[in-house]
Amino acid sequence: MGDFDFNNNSHRRYNPLLDSWILVSPHRTQRPWQGQQEKTAGDALPSYDPACYLCPGNTRITGEKNPKYESTYFFVNDYAAVKLDQPDYVTPQTSDDDVKSRLFKVQGTKGNCFVICFSPKHNVTLPLMSVPEIRVVINTWTDLYLKLQRETAFRYMQVFENKGASMGCSNPHPHCQVWCTENVPTDPAKELTSFGAYKAKHNTCLLCDYLSVELAEKSRIVLENDSFVALVPFWAVWPFETMILAKSHVASLPDFTDAQKEDLAAIIKTLTTRYDNLFLTSFPYSMGIHQAPIKPVGDEHSLAHFHMHFYPPLLRGATVRKFLVGYEMLAEPQRDLTAEQAADRLRALDDVHYSEKST
Repeated sequence: MGDFDFNNNSHRRYNPLLDSWILVSPHRTQRPWQGQQEKTAGDALPSYDPACYLCPGNTRITGEKNPKYESTYFFVNDYAAVKLDQPDYVTPQTSDDDVKSRLFKVQGTKGNCFVICFSPKHNVTLPLMSVPEIRVVINTWTDLYLKLQRETAFRYMQVFENKGASMGCSNPHPHCQVWCTENVPTDPAKELTSFGAYKAKHNTCLLCDYLSVELAEKSRIVLENDSFVALVPFWAVWPFETMILAKSHVASLPDFTDAQKEDLAAIIKTLTTRYDNLFLTSFPYSMGIHQAPIKPVGDEHSLAHFHMHFYPPLLRGATVRKFLVGYEMLAEPQRDLTAEQAADRLRALDDVHYSEKST
């Protein structure tokens, strides 16, 4: 039979963060594609759009007017997914033998949602912003974390950015969202559980140990600087999925030094530039920050290790998207190229944005 070939033979990889598995089928990249193709971005956007609800000085759909902001700007989401003021509710359990209350559980949850505009310019994205401008965004995330920690009873603050129409972004103005809830959401909670179980068994940090192997092997690392590594996780699901991982065991944004914030801004800019350069398009993705809860319980703060997930959907080019359907929805996630192959592609790219080369 010969030796096992990770670049050609199907195999499963373990995700220790979520205690799950993924099927890798690298030989499937050879199959022809006759499925759906995405539209690429159309005409270049203006720096200011009078019809945009997020541009400076414009009136939002609710009648609120944005200030003429010159840097980042955040406000309470006009259509928040969770509410601040509502009755408490937990499914009542009449007895231990009550099958309905055992299986049909409901838990009321309170919270708040925010929109953070990265820039007053309507036509920029993170790769087109400067490192100092991205540093201001990081400062805004940090300030909001501290404000919510001081002034609310929220447990968790989830920062995420949906970039591009194919990721459900309804407004191209550069922005992210922050959802804050009185509970820790499912995936961050699973990660904290995994961190705790690993620490109890090995007395070390799961991600610190993982990073030590990645730094030694180098095959999945895309970028690194003094404070952070950008890599394709060994267990990545999306074709060009990456993770930005703090080199030191730092729990959350407020724990960073100024130098670490500068390094985070720099690696975000370079990574997102590489994404755009991969298929010469404004590369869509969902990005999210995982860090310590705002109000940690027990040893959650000491267990947490700051990292950022980037989940981009493009597979073969600017118009071919990876869908999680069929086997992926009903059995387990599956990918068609290995993490190492994806890292090779991203590592080979230029750090100068393709649009800047043509001007």
